[in-house]
Amino acid sequence: MQDLRFHPFTNSLSPMEREKENEPFNNPFFYAPSPLCIVAANQLQSSLPALCEGKMFGVLVVEKDGNLGYLQAYSGQMEGVNEDEFVPPVFDYLQPHGYFKSREKEISDINRQISYIHASKAYQFARERLDNLKQEAEKAIRVKREAMTMAKALRDKRRETALLSEAEKKEMIKQSQFLKAEVRRTKKAYAELLEKATATVFDFERRIAELKTRRKLMSDHLQSWLFSHFVLRNACGEAKSVIDIFHDYYNGKSFKNSSFLDPPSGAGECCEPKLLHYAFCHGMKPLSIAMFWWGASPKTEIRHHKHFYPACNGKCKPLLTWMLKGMNVENNPLESNTSQSLDIIYEDEWLAIVNKPSGMLTIPGRTGRESVESKLRRRWELRDTPVIVHRLDMATSGLLVVAKDKRTHAMLQEQFKKRTVGKRYSALISPSFLTSGLSHEGILSIPLRPDPLDRPRQVADFTGGKEAVTRYRIIGMTTINDSHFTKALKVELTPLTGRTHQLRVHCAHPDGLNAPILGDTLYGKAADRLYLHAEYLRFTHPATGELKQFEVLPPF
Repeated sequence: MQDLRFHPFTNSLSPMEREKENEPFNNPFFYAPSPLCIVAANQLQSSLPALCEGKMFGVLVVEKDGNLGYLQAYSGQMEGVNEDEFVPPVFDYLQPHGYFKSREKEISDINRQISYIHASKAYQFARERLDNLKQEAEKAIRVKREAMTMAKALRDKRRETALLSEAEKKEMIKQSQFLKAEVRRTKKAYAELLEKATATVFDFERRIAELKTRRKLMSDHLQSWLFSHFVLRNACGEAKSVIDIFHDYYNGKSFKNSSFLDPPSGAGECCEPKLLHYAFCHGMKPLSIAMFWWGASPKTEIRHHKHFYPACNGKCKPLLTWMLKGMNVENNPLESNTSQSLDIIYEDEWLAIVNKPSGMLTIPGRTGRESVESKLRRRWELRDTPVIVHRLDMATSGLLVVAKDKRTHAMLQEQFKKRTVGKRYSALISPSFLTSGLSHEGILSIPLRPDPLDRPRQVADFTGGKEAVTRYRIIGMTTINDSHFTKALKVELTPLTGRTHQLRVHCAHPDGLNAPILGDTLYGKAADRLYLHAEYLRFTHPATGELKQFEVLPPF
């Protein structure tokens, strides 16, 4: 029986487009799409409808019975496409009368109960009654206290200006006692009223809290049930549930947040695990994989129409690590240790200025990859002294100031904290900016926060994100020697704040320049390198008080 989900390539493919079966499988977390993946993606895109909301699609080039073809998938759920042409979900949990939908309905019923209580007139009246009583009590007690204070002032004045009889003195004491008692009586009366009103509100809120607790228990149980039924296959022919894969992956790793041990919502529904699972279950040999975005970019994440993207870390890293076990997979250069030289352009007894090459970490990572810090500690024979004052992304090249002692480190960090350090970057972006109609210089302000499911990726968050501000200036067109690009637009970037990936997001985001930095595999398109370079640094020397300025032109 013909498998409609296997899409064979035509015989008209050029030799360049054909895969070599003995080549390693491309690494889903860092790759450039292969020629056949591009052909497959183009064929899929020609049949896709326009979407109101963008979506991630994936293609997996496979060999089946000696024939080359590809599988295609979409992330999550989707309507309006021919399901027979896409790989199915790993576990179809959306049957109308199945366990998941039945339990989901029960959880939805609890949501409706919570909403009903919140919106009920009785609850609203009880809260308003409590708020009004609090204000009324505060006002009544304040009036009584003011009367008591005023009466005391009058009594003090009488004592200063007149001789008082014993009877008058007793009357004044009696008045003072009465007014104090009035304050106590008022407090007591309102305390009783507030206790009753608070109890009424508490009854409603206790019921809401009970429903929320019940909802969480049901949701957690349903999530565990779901992930225990998401059973994946790997290249070795083994089968394991998503929940067991996550637990085994993180077993022995230390995390401040134990929630990492449990799969996040949507794990197993991304394109990559769906494609590989189907291939392994049907005797197909995976050759290469690629994922692309189709449609409008979300407001927070940076996704560009037809751009290819790597797999996410939060949902896919544990799953794909297990699924690709036993396969010949390309190394991830972000995790591979390569030896690079470190150029020190200035050094004295307190600090140094280094020109970090692209591809070198600033501080040691989990993989033990060589870093600026590890190199300098060996060079200077430092063990515990803090060295790194500020950081550059691994893919970014350019100037870093580093300290040789604790005092210098603290004083330099204080300058960065007070934003008195001058920094300037040079970057190459897509020439498409020239058709955007945006000014050739200006200020970009897009608040940022980390994506908890795909660190270190950052997302725009205009309500809860941290302030991030960048000044930009377009320099002009330039030619570059790159295997992916021949022309680029040079831009000067001055960060006024120091958020992670700030410059990269501000260039790529639709509310920024909407032109990703060339070579940005997280927010744009791959190139021979990330074309971002920290070219200028200015600060006050902590020991001498001199204004120090350094500049190194970009190597591109």
